[in-house]
Amino acid sequence: MPLKHIIVWVFAHLILITSGLVTADEYTLHRQQMVNVIKDDVHTTEKAINKKSFNKIVMQAMNTVPRHEFVPAGLRSQAYENRPLPIGHGQTISQPYIVALMTDLLEPQPDQRILEIGTGSGYQAAVLAQLVAQVYSIEIIEALGASSTQLLSHLGYDNIKTRIADGYNGWPQHAPFDGIIVTAAISHIPPPLVQQLKKGGRMIIPVGTRFQTQYLTLVEKDMQGKVTTRQLLPVIFVPFTGSH
Repeated sequence: MPLKHIIVWVFAHLILITSGLVTADEYTLHRQQMVNVIKDDVHTTEKAINKKSFNKIVMQAMNTVPRHEFVPAGLRSQAYENRPLPIGHGQTISQPYIVALMTDLLEPQPDQRILEIGTGSGYQAAVLAQLVAQVYSIEIIEALGASSTQLLSHLGYDNIKTRIADGYNGWPQHAPFDGIIVTAAISHIPPPLVQQLKKGGRMIIPVGTRFQTQYLTLVEKDMQGKVTTRQLLPVIFVPFTGSH
């Protein structure tokens, strides 16, 4: 190929990427690159999370869910960068590494029912939907909850049930849950969520406020109902909102 043709092709390719007009094959490649970056981050944080790698099924889910569908159109060229992105209403879609970490910490199983507090864009729910039987997801911001519900339905995630409500009180009608994941930071672990966690279950929640260090926290309830918590690593999440 003549040099001038190569230059034209590269220039056109860059225009497509920067404008968000990326082909399906390119998105697939970008997803794989994202997964590789996540693997590198696991090694970096190995001591804090006590893991050398994430479960293969979690990584497969990360490599399957089209993250670009869950970000605003103008940001699709950045969809597979390993960082949070704004999704409107003062909210963000979480960093892919954090999504993978929180998913892995839940130790998802195919027959499980998971509660998510904070649907946001719907991305975390979509990742979980690849791995468990049913996801129940609550979003307090009505406009955001409506758009993510529509998107998840459009993409065919029929094992996700959504609700617009204050997530602090959980979803008692469908409790107990095998696992609970909270995607906004709160100063304490909500008692209703602990109550709705099944014996033998796990909850992943960022604990802290906007003005103090937030820690991703693992909550475990053993078969006798005893609850233990463990701080894993410092994180930055948008604040939990609601009547609490």
